[in-house]
Amino acid sequence: MAEFAFNNKVYTATKMSPFQVNYGRELRIGFDIRKKRKNEKAEEFVREMKERHEKVRAALVKLQKKMKRQADRSRRETEEYRVGDKVLISMKDFLMELMKRATKKLTEKFIGPYVVKKIVSENVVELELLVSSRIHPVVNVRRIVKYREQVEEQKKILSPSVKIASEKEYIVEEILDRQERRGKTKYLVK
Repeated sequence: MAEFAFNNKVYTATKMSPFQVNYGRELRIGFDIRKKRKNEKAEEFVREMKERHEKVRAALVKLQKKMKRQADRSRRETEEYRVGDKVLISMKDFLMELMKRATKKLTEKFIGPYVVKKIVSENVVELELLVSSRIHPVVNVRRIVKYREQVEEQKKILSPSVKIASEKEYIVEEILDRQERRGKTKYLVK
C-alpha cells in the first residue's frame, strides 16, 4: 500500500508521479493483457517517454539552479591560508568543559594564535596544537580567522606573578600524571 501511494503521488518538481515518469502512464490497480506483436502504439509510447523524460530533466535542472541560488546566498568567499600562518579558533562550537569558565558570557570568542601546519584541502587545515588542548588538529576554515598582530600601543602588559611568602616553590622536571577530583586538577610531578 505504501509503495502504491509513493508511486502514485504527483511531485512538485517534476509535476508527475514517479510511476508516470518511468512508465509513461498512470498507475492502475489491475492486470493488463500484453500483446506479443509489434505495433505503432509502442513506437508512440517510446516517443512520449522521451518527451516526458526531457520535460522532467528540464524541470529538475531548473529546480537545481533555484536551489543553488538559494544556497549561495549564505556562502562567503573563504580566505586562503598558507603553512606558517597564525590563526585563531572560534569557541562557538566547543563544549563548556573545554572553555573552563562558569558562564558562556565570559568566555573568549576565539583562542590562539595557532600556526597552520598543513593545508589538507581548500576548506580544511591542520594546526599545531598542544596535545593537552583536547581539540582535534584538523579544522574547517569556517571555524578559524587569521590572527592579526596587535599594534605596539595596544599590547596587553601582563602583570608580574605574585609570590606568596608562606608557599614553598618547587622546580618541576616532568609531569607524570594528571587527575581530576571534585572539579580540581591534581598533578603527579617529578
